[in-house]
Amino acid sequence: MAPRKRAKPRIPKCPDCDGNGDIAETVRVGPRKGRATEHRQAAMCLTCFGSGEAPTTE
Repeated sequence: MAPRKRAKPRIPKCPDCDGNGDIAETVRVGPRKGRATEHRQAAMCLTCFGSGEAPTTE
């Protein structure tokens, strides 16, 4: 009889981007701080650096 295959451990999703790897940022226009518009642009998630996996605390 062949030994049982072990299931791979599930890697938890990043809580900030829900496992997508990118988030939506508000577009700002104008000098210095700028004013926020209703437009959004895609940006890489800085918590997981675009991998979609929850960061480990080792």
